[in-house]
Amino acid sequence: MDVRNVATVTPEVEHNGTVPVWWLIHPREMHAITDGGYLELANEFEVAVGGEVFPHTHPTHEFYFVMTGTGVMIVGGEERDVSVGDLIYIPPDAVHSLRTTGDQPIHCFCFAVGVKDAPPIDYTNH
Repeated sequence: MDVRNVATVTPEVEHNGTVPVWWLIHPREMHAITDGGYLELANEFEVAVGGEVFPHTHPTHEFYFVMTGTGVMIVGGEERDVSVGDLIYIPPDAVHSLRTTGDQPIHCFCFAVGVKDAPPIDYTNH
């Protein structure tokens, strides 16, 4: 499982020295594995205290960025604690789920890159 956090990244100065940037994914780092893909979705979601995202899979490179709360991310049977600032990469067709830990919901920003030539996905039943 690939989980990255800004707390472990040294910022680099970008844009003619005007802003620090904490690269969680460097430019073109994912080019080879997402070649021919497309932006499938971008959203935010929240898992209630004591709740869990139903284990599921789909043909996308999916990313969760934890904005609030703590939880346990499960990808392909591997479990890992996640918390604020973590960026979690979920490869295509990997069974994945997320459950909360602690006393507050976990709120994530999510985006996914679809795999080239993948069929449409019904997210209500997936």
